[in-house]
Amino acid sequence: MKAPVALIAAAFSAAICAAQPGAAAAGGGVPPLPQRLSDTGLFVPGTTTARAEHIAFSPQYPLWSDGTSKRRWISLPPGTTIDAARPDAWEFPVGTKLWKEFAFGRAIETRFIERLADGSWRFAAYVWNEAGTDAELAPLRGAVVAAASAPGGQYKVPGRFDCLACHEGGTTPVLGFSALQLSPDRDPLAPHADAASAQFSDLKTLAARGLIRNLPQRLLENPPRIAAASPVTRAALGYLHGNCGHCHNDSGALASLDLALLQQAAEPGASAERTLKSLLGHSSRFRAHDGKATQRVVSGSDEASVLAVRMKTTNPMARMPPLGVKVADDEGIALIERWIRTATPLTKEKQP
Repeated sequence: MKAPVALIAAAFSAAICAAQPGAAAAGGGVPPLPQRLSDTGLFVPGTTTARAEHIAFSPQYPLWSDGTSKRRWISLPPGTTIDAARPDAWEFPVGTKLWKEFAFGRAIETRFIERLADGSWRFAAYVWNEAGTDAELAPLRGAVVAAASAPGGQYKVPGRFDCLACHEGGTTPVLGFSALQLSPDRDPLAPHADAASAQFSDLKTLAARGLIRNLPQRLLENPPRIAAASPVTRAALGYLHGNCGHCHNDSGALASLDLALLQQAAEPGASAERTLKSLLGHSSRFRAHDGKATQRVVSGSDEASVLAVRMKTTNPMARMPPLGVKVADDEGIALIERWIRTATPLTKEKQP
């Protein structure tokens, strides 16, 4: 599962060069990022309450981030819509904004994405003050802030270029807001997912409000779900989709690894089959220190599966995912191990 260091470095370097600050501004007069979160348009003026017109959402397969709680919003310019003709690569209008708040008891950081007039996207992070009254734009290279409930009492805020490592690895830079992630047919076994709620918009409510267009009618009549032979397999593939698929897919910089963990709403059967094919019976370039785990997934044995080994390791040079995680996701690991032991194609699923 481990990409050659040179490949990752080259991909990351290319992403950085493509998004140097000032490049878009020089050609199109893009205004600088606001210095305060309150100036990005998230809040009702004079408060820290999100504006009512912003769309709150919650993906069914959320990204693990060391146990932080999160809130998410998207805002579309008045009169605009999302073109969903490509169910797995939505086209967002210029002026689209997204926010994701991370909290350890209190809000620590809010990340911000905005689509610019030239079609490019810019990324930023804002660090909340201890009083919880506002958040300040983080330095270009990120920051480390004190947070009592965070692992080790510290929380790392990513730099603006760090965001590109994940957001430019797939078919769209917007993660977590897609046909599959917003499907009303939510996975009850998905780790860390919020319960379905009227406060969160899903595929049907977006369509009813006229905020998405060109979505194939079949996905409204039969909400998208991951194609799987069992509930455990569905949840396991969903977890890998939400936590790993934005980098490990067939279209990004790591495509040469032949590891495809991104699921598709348009072709669920084909994408699930592709994922299983890329995991089972596949040697891994990564070698554990004990040399015992050499296959990506060994059906029936999580101890012999590199996928599980790298999710559990405390070695930051071997851990997957490599960014934004200090603490292993016990619930996610338990799901993946159960899937490997009992529900991979070469095993017969056992009841707990």
